[in-house]
Amino acid sequence: MSTIAEKKSLTDQFLNLYRDRADEISANSAPLLNTHRDFAVKRLGQLGFPVKGSEEYRYADIESVFRNDLEKQFGENKVSIDIRDIFHCDVPDLDTNLLLLVNGRYYNDGQLIKELPGGIIAGSLAEASRKYPDIIEKHYNNYAIGSKDGLVALNTAFAQDGIFIYVPKGVKVEKPVQVVNIMISDNDLMAQHRNLFIAEKDSEMKIVVCDHSLSAQRFLTNSVNEVYTAEGAQVSLTRIQNEHNGSAQITHSFSHQETRSRLSASTISLHGGFIRNNLFVTLNGEHAENQSTGLYLSDKGQYIDNFVHIDHASANCFSNQLYKGVLDDYASGSFTGRILVRRDAQKTNAYQSNNNILLTDDAKMYSHPQLEIYADDVKCSHGSTMGQLDESALFYLRSRGINHRESRLLLMFAFAHEVIQNIKVPALQERIDDLVNKRLRGELSRCNNCAMQCG
Repeated sequence: MSTIAEKKSLTDQFLNLYRDRADEISANSAPLLNTHRDFAVKRLGQLGFPVKGSEEYRYADIESVFRNDLEKQFGENKVSIDIRDIFHCDVPDLDTNLLLLVNGRYYNDGQLIKELPGGIIAGSLAEASRKYPDIIEKHYNNYAIGSKDGLVALNTAFAQDGIFIYVPKGVKVEKPVQVVNIMISDNDLMAQHRNLFIAEKDSEMKIVVCDHSLSAQRFLTNSVNEVYTAEGAQVSLTRIQNEHNGSAQITHSFSHQETRSRLSASTISLHGGFIRNNLFVTLNGEHAENQSTGLYLSDKGQYIDNFVHIDHASANCFSNQLYKGVLDDYASGSFTGRILVRRDAQKTNAYQSNNNILLTDDAKMYSHPQLEIYADDVKCSHGSTMGQLDESALFYLRSRGINHRESRLLLMFAFAHEVIQNIKVPALQERIDDLVNKRLRGELSRCNNCAMQCG
């Protein structure tokens, strides 16, 4: 069967699924979210699924993870246990406002929407679209709609719920908001959720997103996040991916920044069988700043792929990409980083760096740093490195009485810490240091006390 026929077949499967279950999908969501589905289905039919070897998915075999026979749930969560009985975040001194997302739907503990001090709103996206339609309508699908990725259209067509966080003008959130995304089921399962984070003018917030799988089944998550950072607002967004090897996770994040806004986004990929992270940032106002960092640790056939696109649409903006990876055994990965500087975006400062350590001859990493510049008064640079540990540094540590294994671990940890130090929540930064240290030593190191020890 040809690649085109396979692509069409997979696309048709989901188009037919939507037609068969459209009433159920809409009935278990919210009217405002439903208004976007028909156009999304049309876009999915036009775009289809990404194909391995295409410009933006050169090495990621998306079709293989979607072709698994996975259950799709469009009704209420079929979870017969209390999630809070088996999940307890054990990050010391991490004081957060906790929101749970289970199998793509907000975990209802009796309160779908939390109204926190200062007018902060957090909770179910579906419920928020009913209670605050003016806010949701202004932003929902406004930043993702232009995507040419069929998986974004797929999410818009099927997503029924997710997390909504809103910070009003001038409000500074004292405690970080922690979003825990849990996959748990007796059957192999696919979930698609949608998150919307809004920081109004001169506000500040910190968000921590933790991805976990709490049972041994095969899971696939296709999620979309939209982040709006208004004029003068400051947002810190940290994501920790820590799922088992039977999981596949595809994330799409669309960040829109206005004048003088600052957004710091860190993605720490500790564990997962297949991970593809897509990040799109638009710097839409002068003097906006963006810091995007990522750390990925993989072994035993895991695949981790990061795609980053920074669009400098206004003058006098700053962006920095720093992505680092440590690959062991026969793991593989890919990084594609793009910087687009538009014609009117003079005085742009943009930097990009991707560095990788390959611990074995079987580990593979592909890196594609790219610049696309249409302005003439800019400072831009990009670079990529791949190799093994520095032998001279190893020799120096050995000469100081440190054994070979510990010397290697110290160098790898120092390599990784350059990314970890960008995490804006001190307690979390300390815990991630510990997790990375354990991960480099070959330990599973889940960052939750889970009663279900699924490998």
